[in-house]
Formats: sequence, C-alpha cells, structure tokens
Amino acid sequence: MTTKPTDRPVIAPLAVVEYGTRRGLIVAGVMMAALLQTLDATIVNVALPTIEGNIGASIDDGTWIITAYIIANVVAIPLAPFFLQRFGRRNYFAASVIGFTVASFFCGTASSLGELVFYRVVQGAFGGGLIATSQIILRDTFPPDKIGASSALFAIALTFGPALGPTVGGLLTDAYSWQWVFDINLVPGTLAAIIILTMLRNPLPPRKIPFDGAGVALLIVALGSMQYVLDEGERNDWFSDARIVVAAVTFALGLAAFVLWELRGATDPIVDLRIFRYRNVRFGTLAAIVMGMVLFGPTVILPQYVQGVLGFTATLSGLLILMRALPVLALTPFVARFASVLDFRAILVTGFLLSAASFVALALHMTTNSDFWTFPALLAISGAGQSMLLVPLLVGIIPSVAPADAPKASSFISLSVQTGGSIASTMLVTIFDRRTYFHSDILRGALTLAHPMLLQLSLRPGAAARLARLMQQQALNAGFADAIYALVPMAFIGVLVVLAMRRPKAALTAPVVISE
Repeated sequence: MTTKPTDRPVIAPLAVVEYGTRRGLIVAGVMMAALLQTLDATIVNVALPTIEGNIGASIDDGTWIITAYIIANVVAIPLAPFFLQRFGRRNYFAASVIGFTVASFFCGTASSLGELVFYRVVQGAFGGGLIATSQIILRDTFPPDKIGASSALFAIALTFGPALGPTVGGLLTDAYSWQWVFDINLVPGTLAAIIILTMLRNPLPPRKIPFDGAGVALLIVALGSMQYVLDEGERNDWFSDARIVVAAVTFALGLAAFVLWELRGATDPIVDLRIFRYRNVRFGTLAAIVMGMVLFGPTVILPQYVQGVLGFTATLSGLLILMRALPVLALTPFVARFASVLDFRAILVTGFLLSAASFVALALHMTTNSDFWTFPALLAISGAGQSMLLVPLLVGIIPSVAPADAPKASSFISLSVQTGGSIASTMLVTIFDRRTYFHSDILRGALTLAHPMLLQLSLRPGAAARLARLMQQQALNAGFADAIYALVPMAFIGVLVVLAMRRPKAALTAPVVISE
C-alpha cells in the first residue's frame, strides 16, 4: 500500500521515516550538531598560537589541545551503537549535543592548559557521539529510496565543516579573541538540542543491556595509544623516544587483547566486530581510511605551505581551503542522485582518480612565487573528486548489511574516516620534515663559492643571510610539494580497494513501511 507523505511518521522496524516540516526541522537540528563537531576538528588549529600565548603554554604542550580532542573523539565513535540501544536514539543524541555545547562553554572560560585539555577531552567524547549518530538519524529519517540524499547531507557535514574551520577560526581570532572559536558553538548547539528533544522519535525504546566494561577499557587503551603515537611520533623522533615505544607496544597488545575479548570473551561485546563478516564492510572500512587520508591530508599541508612559504595570513589561508570545499557543497546533491542509479564503484573510482590528478597538479604549481589565484581552479578539481567519495561509499555499504547491523557499519565508517585523517596528518608531516632536510642537503651541496655568481654575490653585505633564507624557502617548498605527491599513491590504493567491493543486490536496510 502506498501512503501519501504527511507530517505523521511512518514507523519501520529500525527507522522512523518522517515527512514534511518535521523532517525539515530534524534535518536542520542534526546538521547543526554534526557541523559543530566537524568544525571543531579544525577551527582551533589556526587559533592555537594565540591560545598558547594567552594561557602560557609551550608549542609542544599546546598541541595537546588538539590531540586530546581527537583521542576522545576516536574512542567515543565505536561506542555509539551501544549507547543508542541502552539510552535510546533521542536521549543519547540530545545528551551528546548538550554535553558538547556545555564543554564548549567551559573551553572558552579555561585559564590554564590543564583546564583546557580536560574540557577538550569532554568535548571530544560527546562529539564522537554526534558524528556517529547523526549519520544514522539522517539515514533513518528518509525513506529507503532516498539513502543517497541522506548520505549527501552527512557528507556535506563531514567534509564542509573541517574545510570551513580554518576560515572561521582565523576570522574569529583576528577580529575578536580565541575564546570565540568555542563560544560560536553555544547558540547553534542550544537550538539543535531543543529541536532534537522536541522533534526526534526513537525507532525502538531504550533497553537494558550489559555493559562491557573490560571491552571499553581495552578500547580506550588501544585507540588512545594509537592516537598518541600518530600525534606525537614525529615530534619526538618516533621510536628513539621511549614514550613512543611504550605507546606503540601498548597499542599492539591492547588491540590484540580487545579483538580477542570482543570475539571470544565478551557475552555482550561493546563493539560487534562480527560486522566484518560482510565483504563490503571489510573493504569499505579500508576505503574509508584511504578516503580520510585523501580528504583531510591537503588541509594539513596547504595551510602550512601558504603561510610558511608564501606568507599568507591565517584568514587568507582559510579562504583558500574553503575553495576546495565549495565544489563539495555544489556537487554532492548531484552525486547523491546518481549514486543510487549507477554502480557506486564507478563513481568512487572517478573520485579517487580526480583526487590523484589534482594532487599532481597542485604539487607542480607549488612554487615560492605562487599567489592566491594559482590554486582555486586546482582545488576545485580536488573538491570535485572529494564530492564523489563518501556518498557512494555509504550507498555501497549500508544497503549490503542487515538492518540491525546498519548502525554498527555506520559507526565503523565514521571511525575509519577519522583514523585516515589522523594517519594522513602524521604521514605527511613526517614526509615533509624528512624531504625538507633532504632538499636542504642537496642545495647546500650545490651552492659553493666555486660558482662565479655565488662568489660575486658573497662579496655583497648581508648576501650570505639572504642566500640562506632563499635556500631554506626553496627546501620548504620542495618538502611541501613532496608531501602532496605522497597522496597520489594513496588515491590509487583507494581505487584498488573499491574494485574489491560488490554492488549490493538488494537494499537490506529498507524498512517495511507500515501505513497509518
């Protein structure tokens, strides 16, 4: 029986499909909450030097303001399916929004590094619930034949927020104060909480299920240690530092113990690893890791390049990153329309190949004489490729799993994208540092007084200092370009992983619509 869409919900076994004004308000509330979480992943980056100066923190200690948020975020994401069942979707999502907003307020009032890091941990923990649950809510609020549309909304939140962060952070820090990078969350967070509490419905009532305390402890140890190694490895010269060695060993042992416990020891595992019995989840998780590297890698390198080599301001640097996000905003709705019709693998392959081409073009155009207008067209190509990644991946994975497993699959995809971004950050910074040293050695070896022009230049006052600055600038430029080149093979790995996936034969997650 076909029913006419109304404001009344159509209830399905694992979804509450909404129509009309109610759906619009729910989408607005969920999108606000998701954008806040993804925005905070990068908005603090450009304000970090100002924050360090105001609270008296060193550069090395100040990085914990970012690291603490990411670690808490990564640990919280895979726990979302448990909390959804235990407390109900509406209660858990509303608690995440309220907790995130309150933590943002206290971040803005922090007067010491210890206070700010603590509040960032709390903010990141609640933020992990936002990003994992928002995808599930958007999917379930739309009819099953609109999975592309719901995925597009989540893709916009996941990719547009981090790109918008540096721009907003730079503007707020330059025009007002660093506290505003946290205070900006208060009004939209409050509005989102009101909408969620008054409009969102639970597809199933909360139910008491055992809490896997041992699994949670092992998960915190494993993921926390992994994130510490990724964030602090290059800064502490990797395995020459005893703390990195201990963290790496802790991660390996903790992960092994967590997997064994969840598969063999836990009666009710906190994270159901049996979700990997689905082929598309196995390869989709790998594709999501590569996707995170491709999506967030350039946002790590480009701001440092344009500010460190070209002398851009933080605001101008943020605007440049925004140029890459605008095509995502414009093209994602069209990608969503075709993702459910065409083979999702073809769209994903096209997205990865476009990304690879854009990285090559960007690296070739990275010179010490480049200006702002050198990059918008190249970044638009990168954004076009970026728009073809997340939506097709979700369309390929979610319909291939059973309804009860859809939230678990969604959670793993969110975690994988986040992990890929962390890996990319570490990998690219390491490559940049090593290649910059390499190019510096090459330039120092080539610049000798045996060259007539250098001999003549050396006789001028201050020439040696100017030459050293020029050489360092060229080495930095080459190091940044090499880091961008390193993303090209990552994109091709993404292509290979996608080709191992299969097109879903039927939408297993399609709810049985019950007319009212």
